[in-house]
Amino acid sequence: MSLQAYKTAATRAENPREMEYRLFGQVTRALMHAATVDRTDIATRIDALDWNRRLWTALATDCSGEGNGMDKALRAQIISISLFVGRHSSAVMRGEEDFEPLIDINKMIMQGLAGPGAPAQAA
Repeated sequence: MSLQAYKTAATRAENPREMEYRLFGQVTRALMHAATVDRTDIATRIDALDWNRRLWTALATDCSGEGNGMDKALRAQIISISLFVGRHSSAVMRGEEDFEPLIDINKMIMQGLAGPGAPAQAA
């Protein structure tokens, strides 16, 4: 089986929660890598920050929709986190802040997506 066929089959077998977990894992790994590169590697740093920001923007957009069935308070919290992620990402790009809060937030979300009793997994 080709790699692409395997990826397609794996994606079809995942439920939305598992897909979100996988996406957060990929984005978080990119942030963790970007945090370790030299500050002159601007492209790597900005690409990871942009990917994370786009993820959180998509979540906020989904949470702002009337058709979203999640609890209103939870939706508001996700939107607030998204706003923080945007502001903090800009500060990281300017060299005023570091990646750690963004990585920590994503890891906490991943823990929530894994559910209670799930073994802790590294991003």
